Amino acid sequence: MGGEAARVLVVDDDEVIRQLIAVNLRLEGFVVSTARDGEECLRLVHEVRPDLVTLDVVMPHLDGIGTAARLRADPRTSGLKILMISACAQDEDFSRARAVGVDGYLTKPFHPEQLIRLVRALSPETGSGKEAGAGTGAATGVEAGATPRAEAGAAPRAEAGAAPRAEAGAAAGVRAEPEPASEVSPE
Repeated sequence: MGGEAARVLVVDDDEVIRQLIAVNLRLEGFVVSTARDGEECLRLVHEVRPDLVTLDVVMPHLDGIGTAARLRADPRTSGLKILMISACAQDEDFSRARAVGVDGYLTKPFHPEQLIRLVRALSPETGSGKEAGAGTGAATGVEAGATPRAEAGAAPRAEAGAAPRAEAGAAAGVRAEPEPASEVSPE
């Protein structure tokens, strides 16, 4: 992309979570737009023309799985990278995401560095949609052979004096144990 910042459309019905994700991505230089639900996402996606969409699973009007399925079905957005960010952390949630072609899955709560690492791994600004050492970015996950939960949520930790870095999803209280083969290796 010649140094141009990747564009991310953040979709979550919880305003606090939506803004926390957006702030953390903006601090890393991404161009961020937001939507409150799947319907708003589908209205904005052609105007915003994002490189990546983050979707919550549980949202009113049109949930994240339905939104991902519609994005994949539309030839104009079928190649768009999709990262699910959700407190839904059951095997059936991951299977449903995989079935519609989600590129990665991050469970709430998560640490901001996990979010940034996955967005970089999937975004074109880092070169062909993959971060150094992150694998292929294949449709089934960030690493080759990974499940859609490219990185499962880790317990958030408080950072002293971290005013600009907010803990996304801390209120959700759901934690999924990571699968060793599905984590993006740290740099």
